[in-house]
Order: sequence, then structure tokens, then C-alpha cells
Amino acid sequence: MSQLQDLVSSFTLVKLLKSDPQTKSLVLLGSIDDKDAIITIERSHFPVIDNHFDVQEWVEKLELLNNNDVYFWSSALVKQSLPDFPAAKLNLIYPATETHIRKYAGSKHHYVLETPAMYQKFTKPYIETMRGDRIKWVYNILFEGKESETFIYHDKDPETGFVLLPDMKWDRLNMDALYLCCIVNRTDITCVRDLNGTHIDFLKKLLAKLRQVTSEKYSLAPDQLRIFIHYQPSYYHFHIHVVNITHPGLGEGTNVGKAILLDDVISNIELKSDYYEQRTLSYTIAENHGLWSIEGFKEEAQKSYAS
Repeated sequence: MSQLQDLVSSFTLVKLLKSDPQTKSLVLLGSIDDKDAIITIERSHFPVIDNHFDVQEWVEKLELLNNNDVYFWSSALVKQSLPDFPAAKLNLIYPATETHIRKYAGSKHHYVLETPAMYQKFTKPYIETMRGDRIKWVYNILFEGKESETFIYHDKDPETGFVLLPDMKWDRLNMDALYLCCIVNRTDITCVRDLNGTHIDFLKKLLAKLRQVTSEKYSLAPDQLRIFIHYQPSYYHFHIHVVNITHPGLGEGTNVGKAILLDDVISNIELKSDYYEQRTLSYTIAENHGLWSIEGFKEEAQKSYAS
């Protein structure tokens, strides 16, 4: 904690990258010791335990804004403390790369129809540039024991094993916002395009294990979990998102054009082994995504809309 406190104390703001009133979050770009750094701050959920919240205990001060008939609205100060009742969750990325900065900055989005030919010409070569040292932090988790103190489940089998751990988006307090990440040990799958009929047994067993472990650990029924992958993913090593189905603040993370349910992936490759190799895939992409800046990608993506 002292290292994080020292780093945050040394943070010098450069500019605001993003402010989201829906998720009550800020993304700030700054520098620490002349190196880029990104801080995200998100308001924490209220501490509701067993459907109980003591208003008199937690609301410390009110300032009336207005009232009309039976309606009153005000500003309020509420009790806060660490570690159980924080006011906000803060994440730091340091040193931050240009890829990090592009990812967290607000940007216009576009709808892409990626044909198999586009994937081979643009996306697949791009994916290769985003592996190796770009995902060293993933290998640190899988093979070097980094963050092992947070592991919920760890199977070290090189073919079928995986790590399940809390996602950095979750404050680990609010169960309604439960968000876990499963990172598989095998390194031959970068994204959904690599999946085919040979992976059916692997995916089915993985899905069943995720439901079992999460349900037992957090007392949630399997049908209370949303288990999905992203395309395009934020990094190109196969990983799966596990969230409470009630999670209200996932933004584009569960939108059509981003999230694909793992059940649907399995069904599709059961129907046709090379489904994801042959199919045109639709997704949304930000202008600050590395793919959008590749020469020819934007023009090819927009051909679908030419009259």
C-alpha cells in the first residue's frame, strides 16, 4: 500500500481522458517521474448487507436542494471508512503505454463487419504485434504466481487449466457487481477466431467448472451468472468474463457488438466446426483502437456501407 500511496502522491495531472456520469467514474492521464500514468476513480457501491441499510447511521449531513409536494431532493454526506466502506475504488496503471492511453481515452466508435478476408489481412497480423511483451502481465499471473494471493481457483494443467481471480473492475465488496476473470493456461488461443470444433470439450468443461467454482464461492446459482468473451478483446490471450447477472455498470462490456456468451460460442462450433473462421463477425471499435489506425482497415470496413 505504501508504494501505491507514494506513486499516487507523485501523480501530476496532464488531462482528463474520460468522465462517465453513468458509472460515476473518471479516467485521468498524468505522469509520475516523467513516465505516463493513468488513474481511474470509480464511486463505490453502498454497503448493503442482507438487504439492510441503516440510513440514520450512514447519512451524516443533508443539504436541501428543492422540494415539491411529496418530493424532496438534496445533497448528502455519507459515512465512509477503509477497508469495509470506501468512498471510491482507485486503479493505477504505471508506466502506461500508448496502447493503455488509447484504450482509456474517450473516442468515437464505429460498427465493423469483419469478413474472414479482413481478419487474415488486417486483424491477425495486428494480433501478433500485441502478444509477447505486450501481455507479459498475463504470463506473470499464469506462470510466475503474480497476484496469487487473490486467486479464487488455480488449475496448473498446461492444456485444460486456468486461473480464476477478481477483475480489477470489482471492488470485492459489492456482490451485485461481482466481476471475475478466467485466464486459461494454454497459449494457442488468442481470440474467438481461433476456436473450432476441436475445442468443444475443452470449453464445455471450462464453462462447467467456472459455474461450479463461482457458485460455491459466492453462493450464486449458475443461472445468476453471465459468462462471456469479448471480440475484439482488450488483450489477445484467451480469457473469459464471469459476472453477476445483476451487474448494472458494465457499460459497453456487455453490449451487442462486444460480448459473446460462451454458451453461444460452444453452440456455434457444434453446428459448424470452422464457424468463426468462415463467418463475418460484427463488432464496434473505437477510433483510438490500434486496428482502426492500420492503413486500409478503415476503408475496407466502410465498404460494406457503400451504396
